This record gives sequence, C-alpha cells and structure tokens, in this order.
Amino acid sequence: MDKSPDAFRTISEVADDLDLPQHVLRFWETRFPQIKPMKRGGGRRYYRPDDVDLLKGIRHLLYDHGYTIKGVQKLLKANGNRFVAAIASGDMATMEAIMAASGEKDTADPRVAHPDDDEVVGRPKAKPSGRFFGFGGSSSSDTPEISIGKSSINKDDRALLQEALFDLLECKRLLDQVR
Repeated sequence: MDKSPDAFRTISEVADDLDLPQHVLRFWETRFPQIKPMKRGGGRRYYRPDDVDLLKGIRHLLYDHGYTIKGVQKLLKANGNRFVAAIASGDMATMEAIMAASGEKDTADPRVAHPDDDEVVGRPKAKPSGRFFGFGGSSSSDTPEISIGKSSINKDDRALLQEALFDLLECKRLLDQVR
C-alpha cells in the first residue's frame, strides 16, 4: 500500500526514493539548515513532502549538475528552498516566478550572485596544457618539483583534480544505475 503524497516519510523511505544511503541524508542535515525533518522519540526522522522536494533538488544539483555543497548553499541562500525544489522537478513556471521576483533574467542556467571557484565541480578553470599534475608535456626539461604537504597543489592542478573528481562521480552514478 502506497502512502499519500502528503504523508510524512521515514529516512529509509526517502533514502530509497533518492537512491542515497541514509548517512548522506543525515550529513546533508548538518550542511543545509533548510532541511529540518521532524524528529520523534528516539530520534526517528520524519520528512515532510517539502523536505523531500528540497532533498531531490539538492541531490539533482550535487550529483547531476556537479555543484559542490558550498555552491548549493549559496544557491539556496540566493534563491530559496522553492527554487532548488523546482529545479529537480523541472517546474519552469515556479523557477521563472522566483527569478522574476528576484530581478534575474536568465532562468536557463541559474547562477549565484558572486560565484567562487568552488561553486561547480568538474568545469576546468585552467587551459588544457597537455600535462598531468606537473608531469609530462611540460616545455622545460627540468624534473618537476614534487612536494608533499598542504600547499603542494597549484591552481591548475586543482582544476584538473576537480575535473577528474567530477568524472569519477559521474562514473559512480552510472555504475549505481546499472546495479
């Protein structure tokens, strides 16, 4: 027997619906204060339909569009919960209404007012150089300097790593669909 669309959902039902592990939903609660499931005795979570829609929007932005958590936080702050929920459902009328109310004109590709480098994962910030993390393809014959520590990755290498991370996440998503 299926539940009514207005019924509250348990964390296991939401996790199954979104094809995510339950611990990811608990983690997102710590990162997105907009997610506020009702908690009953023993800490059991019950998600409202609006919470589920918001989670679908967050999942869509993180997994399908390559946004980082920080990027989604900025998008939520700039445009609100309804906008992010409308992105996942493809509700263009709601997105256009929200964008019109905020004064934005471009609804096809929503952007945060002041995007940072960490808004989207996977879009390379550096020009392709034919090298891989300082090895090969470099014009100098010097041996590349290898350093281990916090400052060992320069901006170009960070962009390459972000692109590789995006590719790996996309591969994982495709593999999860096959299973």
